[in-house]
Amino acid sequence: MNIPWEDIQKTAFEVIEKEQHALDTLRKSIDASFYEVVKSFYTSKGRIVITGIGKSALVGQKMAATFNSTGTPALFMHAADALHGDVGMVGPEDIVLCLSKSGETEEFKVLAPLIKQAGNLLIAMVANKHSYLARCADFTLVTVIPHEACSNNLIPTSSSTAQMVLGDVLAICLLKLRGFTPEDFARFHPGGTLGKRMYLKVSDIMNHQLRPVVHPKSGVKDTLMIISENRLGATAVLDEKDTLCGIITDGDVRRMLEKNSNPYDLSAADMMTRSPKTILYDKTAIHAYNIMQSHKITQLIVLKDKIYVGMVHIHDIIREGIV
Repeated sequence: MNIPWEDIQKTAFEVIEKEQHALDTLRKSIDASFYEVVKSFYTSKGRIVITGIGKSALVGQKMAATFNSTGTPALFMHAADALHGDVGMVGPEDIVLCLSKSGETEEFKVLAPLIKQAGNLLIAMVANKHSYLARCADFTLVTVIPHEACSNNLIPTSSSTAQMVLGDVLAICLLKLRGFTPEDFARFHPGGTLGKRMYLKVSDIMNHQLRPVVHPKSGVKDTLMIISENRLGATAVLDEKDTLCGIITDGDVRRMLEKNSNPYDLSAADMMTRSPKTILYDKTAIHAYNIMQSHKITQLIVLKDKIYVGMVHIHDIIREGIV
């Protein structure tokens, strides 16, 4: 079957342009009503209960997840299920955000009065500012779009994109007002790669049982034995006061063996690299990885209160799946 590439490409570009146009139009929604919604969400002592039908329901689920992960407590309630008992999840201090393109959905014609009777603040996100839902709402966020991205102007495409983007706009405005930090993000995302990058410390991933050490006068054989036994590819060199003098990697040893006719006459002091790269015990693992990458090395000496406590190897970081 011959499908012309030019036709596919043309359609793809048209969809992108229509959705971009919808987002440009969305700027008009950032008005006084938007300000009141943000202020209400920020000062609320309850949760944001997001509800919708069809594609708007799917957008609502994503919106609730984004709010929760950025410090604004939220939950999703399907508008149809709300009429069969789920409306009971709405607490007295919760704010209800209703998503609907038309604002005339039958479920909302039943649900909106119930929410108002309960005394909850009702926010409508609709494309039709004259709709039933908009008239019921305390504040309305208007997501007018020029045209859906589909050629028949039927399938929710540009409209659902506009809803989702406006949800992101709300979440980020609230994030900034709350002073939400990367540490807060890590606290809410402890299981994901992004969270691990923020909260995993060097102390969490290093092997505390391995602390390879030789002294400046240690010979080649003893140095090789220590490196081999600890399987970190290196050893620290400490003086008689346990002060860090340097580091010897297996590569350092190999190079010395190649250069010297009597390598076994060498001491650790002859082979070591002075002023080795170090990292503090409580620094993040991703910070350790960035140091390794920038200096093209595979291990770092770990210090705690200026005392050598061990090493972190690049394999420790890779094993955690954060790079």
